[in-house]
Amino acid sequence: MGRLLRPLLHADHRIMRLSDIVDIDDIQPGEEFVNVDLLDADAVAKACQDVHAILHLGGISTEASFEDVLAVNIVGTQNLLRAAVDAGVPRVLLASSNHAVGFYSRGEVPAGAEGLPDDLPPRPDTYYGWSKAAIESLGALYHRRFGLAVTVLRIGTCFAEPADTRTLATWLAPADAANLVEAALAAPPAGYRVVWAVSDNDRRWWSLAGARALGYQPGDNAERFAAERGVLYAPPQGRRSFGDGALKVNGRIFAMPGAEGLVVKLPAPRCSELLADGSAAPFDRGKGTPLREWVVITDPVRWPALAAEALAFVRG
Repeated sequence: MGRLLRPLLHADHRIMRLSDIVDIDDIQPGEEFVNVDLLDADAVAKACQDVHAILHLGGISTEASFEDVLAVNIVGTQNLLRAAVDAGVPRVLLASSNHAVGFYSRGEVPAGAEGLPDDLPPRPDTYYGWSKAAIESLGALYHRRFGLAVTVLRIGTCFAEPADTRTLATWLAPADAANLVEAALAAPPAGYRVVWAVSDNDRRWWSLAGARALGYQPGDNAERFAAERGVLYAPPQGRRSFGDGALKVNGRIFAMPGAEGLVVKLPAPRCSELLADGSAAPFDRGKGTPLREWVVITDPVRWPALAAEALAFVRG
């Protein structure tokens, strides 16, 4: 993510100090570079001298062993926050992740809300997600104990383009990521806050209220990539009915949100298999008779793989 943001955060009125565990050999005007290992507290302390704000993107960014995320993500973030306080840095932006709250489902969006709220309590889905939930709480501690202004960005999926069906909901366009960072830097440095970091996607189910309150104005929407992937979205229209919020291919539904999880269309034998091993629940459209080729997947971890199965089945 840092590589995507670097050219977008250049500004004539400031110097951007880059830090990484590996060398950066293409330093541009308006940039400085320091080679830093987050586990080296002394080196981190030196890197934080004479700094007005910190955007902390460092660490392990995918699932890893408990020991590795504990050392790099949590101890490394502790070193950075301690250094920020000691150096008198007034504000820090912490990169968290949707995986810190990954065991919430779309069905838990409050009635009438635009999405899950910014202040959602952690419910991590991986060791990586747990480490992000832990650094969120570290940020809260450093605000309340030392007065550091901390903004936590719960990032969706930040790539140049959304890669698959899931990321049509979770995508954070690089330009929108830069806009959110600029908004957070421009806002008064007060308090501790958590905001969702996502573009204004048709399929998103995370609220943008907190980010917009900072001045964030998202300019992109992942739906413009949907047709290229052959997957279209049917947003709810008025009174809720079968197919609202559905994913379609060739005009046919293959997955849609349900009250208890993700509803997918699969071959009847596959549905029976999932029901038998407890991976799925029956789907009856509220009419009492389960449909043979439809089931509800309640475990969010299994949604991407089974949605892909459903897509392949319906696409034929």
